Amino acid sequence: MRGLHDTISRLGALRQRPFGLAEHSDSRLVPLEQFGSNPGRLNAWRYAPEGLLKGAPLVVVLHGCTQNARGYDHGSGWSAAADEHGFAVLFPEQQHANNANLCFNWFQPQDARRGGGEALSIRQMVTAMQVRHGTDPARVFVTGLSAGGAMSAVMLATYPDVFAGGAVIAGLPFGTAHTVPEAFDRMRGHGVMSGEALAALVKAASPHSGPWPTLSVWHGTGDMTVDRSNATALVDQWCALHGVADAKPDIDRVAGYPHRVWRDSNGRRVIEEYVITGAGHGTPLNTLGAGQGETAGPYMLEAGISSTQHSLCFWGIAAVGPKAALGTTDKPARDEPKVKETAHAPARRHALRRLPAHAGIQETIEDALKAAGLLRR
Repeated sequence: MRGLHDTISRLGALRQRPFGLAEHSDSRLVPLEQFGSNPGRLNAWRYAPEGLLKGAPLVVVLHGCTQNARGYDHGSGWSAAADEHGFAVLFPEQQHANNANLCFNWFQPQDARRGGGEALSIRQMVTAMQVRHGTDPARVFVTGLSAGGAMSAVMLATYPDVFAGGAVIAGLPFGTAHTVPEAFDRMRGHGVMSGEALAALVKAASPHSGPWPTLSVWHGTGDMTVDRSNATALVDQWCALHGVADAKPDIDRVAGYPHRVWRDSNGRRVIEEYVITGAGHGTPLNTLGAGQGETAGPYMLEAGISSTQHSLCFWGIAAVGPKAALGTTDKPARDEPKVKETAHAPARRHALRRLPAHAGIQETIEDALKAAGLLRR
């Protein structure tokens, strides 16, 4: 394990990196207020296109260290994609009081567990968005970069009954670090566990027994901040959960990048991995794609492929298939088979009770949180 001096030096270096703190006063994000007890003391921002239909999907987006919600949206184009494809977006945001580098505390046991800390705050935000915008509890997805990617893995592990799928960009698997020095060791690729051991950590994180959320994993081969072995470990963790660890993946290239897809026994795509050759630490973008709304900057990387749009395709929110905005697929993907609704989808739909239409928004949110066991009565 790294010494204290080494850890402090790395924290200091991280704090000096310009990850993109611009306020972006032209941002369309608005605050999400009154979303529960907020034990993790996070801020929250939201965006919903005008005329959003009831039952639309909800995507939760988690920024990286020293970033903020508006800056990350400006680069990644999630709110622009929401206009294009008709879904709502939730942006949890870290505060300096919680983490000096604005990292989500994915490695702190009190924040990376079901029913407490930052994980519970994000769960409460999801319920508040469902109440405000009538989004579909069966179509909730989470994505993030770096520490936000690691926190996305936390949310998938601790609330697999809430999330249908996720996309982790330059992140780490769930449950492998519990202190700052351990977090840095894992980021450097030290102490990687086997897939079965990693899957056991997820199984112990909640009473859920499956089916499990689907997962898209993105990582650059030139990433010097989070070692790419973490992407391999993350794939191994979720392949073991889905029972496809020994399955032969479909292999192709998308926009020139290696792409692998694992399918379950029904032929449904459950895990995919993009290896962004030559890319460093950041979110892969395709800023030249029509209608993207994506902007390159620090840790927002022009790569000729949109992780935002491809994640939406993997989740079934956007149409599947090559298009200019996505980057071309070098080998046609097989048609996605029709799959019966999974057992946990109805549970998510019923997690949000029908509430009186006349209730005020705060009262309605509180009632929904209490009904879901997320707020004390």
